[in-house]
Amino acid sequence: MRSVLFGGGFALLISLLGTRVAITWFTRWGWGQEIRDDGPTSHHTKRGTPTMGGLVIIISVVVGYFAAKIITQSEPSASALLLLFLFVGLGAVGFLDDFIAIKMQRSLGLRSRAKMIGQTVVALVFGCLAVWNELADDRGNTPASTHVSFLRDIQWLALPTVVAIALFWVIITGTSNAMNLIDGLDGLSTGVSILVFAAYTLVNIWQNNQNCATVGGPTCYEVRDPLDLAVVAAAITGACFGFLWWNASPAAIFMGDTGSLALGGALAGLAILTRTEFLLAILGGLFVLQTLSVMLQVGWFKASGGKRLCRMAPLHHHFELKGWDEITVVIRFWIITGLCVATGLGVFYAEWVAGV
Repeated sequence: MRSVLFGGGFALLISLLGTRVAITWFTRWGWGQEIRDDGPTSHHTKRGTPTMGGLVIIISVVVGYFAAKIITQSEPSASALLLLFLFVGLGAVGFLDDFIAIKMQRSLGLRSRAKMIGQTVVALVFGCLAVWNELADDRGNTPASTHVSFLRDIQWLALPTVVAIALFWVIITGTSNAMNLIDGLDGLSTGVSILVFAAYTLVNIWQNNQNCATVGGPTCYEVRDPLDLAVVAAAITGACFGFLWWNASPAAIFMGDTGSLALGGALAGLAILTRTEFLLAILGGLFVLQTLSVMLQVGWFKASGGKRLCRMAPLHHHFELKGWDEITVVIRFWIITGLCVATGLGVFYAEWVAGV
């Protein structure tokens, strides 16, 4: 447990202080955000705000995690290293996207195909390593499972390895792109991330306390390295807390795709590695809502010959155009996420209590 506290605390401190330094440097280097011309006009005042703040989040998490390992004199686990690989790898794809956007002076960086290729490569490498038998523990548990999972592995729903890796790809690319969609208002994605990653910290700690290697019984969890996953989740939570100090409205810095793809990927990785893949749909209910708003908007636009279902997608822009203040949208979306997290944790605990 000490490593969880150290990881979260160090990441928070580094992020809080490091973001202030990043604002100064990024402003000096001209790493300013370009704004969509078709977005709410109130956003035009944000043009030039430093972006790529996700770099600070990534560095804070990695340093916080390894500092916790050094202090507690414990070895990094295969699961945690895989999660960090996914986190940093997708962050690198996002960094390329942000950097190209800055150099080309446009709101979009990498072409959608190039971005998807980058996400796919990282996701497939992660997936292959996560089910590699060489990384199994002494109980035979690989970091990820080839079973479909909700609150734990569904034993009768085993998938061929190739199909399981394809499912991982869908979850990773879907969640990272969903986080990217949410990242459109000051503090929105950062606050949402704090709530969901904090929830996964609790899930991991509970899975460690009820792990089959030490407890046994019908309600135990067969998860490899749950406590070490909690260290990473706590570090991400802490890093987001520190970043939110500067990212809250009016934002002094944006995380950019560097941060949103990294955070979305880490969230998907936690769902896969904790055997709670479909629980993520409840904990991250806002991700589902935002993604559906884009899909329905596009589908309705094509089917109706140019009519719009929402004033603008993703959904947070729709409410802005209806007259809600930006901070009102952000806080209400935080509340929605809080309710989703409370529901997800309630379902997770109720299943353990019921013993089914």
